[in-house]
Amino acid sequence: MGSTPNAAPQPEPTPEPASPAVPAPHTPAGREGLAALLAHPERAVVALDFDGTLADIVPDPAKARAHPGATAALARLAPQLCAVAVITGRPAAVAVRLGGFDGMPGLDHLTVLGHYGAERWDAATGALHAPAPHPGIAAIQAELPGVLDRSGVWRGTWVETAVERKGGRAVAVHTRRATDPQHAFETLRGPLTELAERHGLIVEPGRLVLELRPPGMDKGVALADWVRETGATAVLYAGDDLGDLAAFAAIEKLRSDGVGGVLVCSGSNEVTELAERADLVVDGPRGVVALLSSLADRIGSRR
Repeated sequence: MGSTPNAAPQPEPTPEPASPAVPAPHTPAGREGLAALLAHPERAVVALDFDGTLADIVPDPAKARAHPGATAALARLAPQLCAVAVITGRPAAVAVRLGGFDGMPGLDHLTVLGHYGAERWDAATGALHAPAPHPGIAAIQAELPGVLDRSGVWRGTWVETAVERKGGRAVAVHTRRATDPQHAFETLRGPLTELAERHGLIVEPGRLVLELRPPGMDKGVALADWVRETGATAVLYAGDDLGDLAAFAAIEKLRSDGVGGVLVCSGSNEVTELAERADLVVDGPRGVVALLSSLADRIGSRR
């Protein structure tokens, strides 16, 4: 009986290329939200704060700029999603300029919601929509120098305290450049709250800044309205400050309605409340850029 010839050796199967790694949320809800975003990116949205999230915090707010690579990372990711948004307390036009968003290829579906959603800029048209300023802002601007003077901020320790007039819609008093920034912040909080309430406004505390603005609008309201408008089934939001807690709360509510959500904290040692609520903490704007890039790589690798 003849022998059976040896079978020809079979080639080793080619391994599937590994998917680019995306940082894993540490909470079950966050992991579910990320899975929903990656499963159907065309029905997902990403929204981000500007200062402290896309841009590093700097002593002079006028000198803030988007972190190197932030706008390019957004431009790579945005075409693979339903939409992207920047939600900020700054005027929309200022955020557009500081971020370098206008005319950037790939950002056709970007929306900038300025003044906590009171203003809106759409990249597709370049149109800016903004209501009339609250009358209390003008009254506060007239009285603010006297309030600051009586608090001592124009003398000695606090001579470098900065006042930012935000397009006639809000006033932000920064204490970051004071000799004792936290003490200046706490000293001014009471007088500025009293001033705001007298003119029908509220005080929004942040990272060594007290912002006086109209009530009724916050990042949570702006985010929830925008998600409903887009019809998204998954949303990732990244922020760094106390004002972003409202956006976190909005996503937690959206989760109860069946929308996948991921809460990202652009970490700092100045605000711990956000990190405690977040599904994922990254290393400031640098970490946000890395996250956006990893999402763009992961989604792009599957197409």
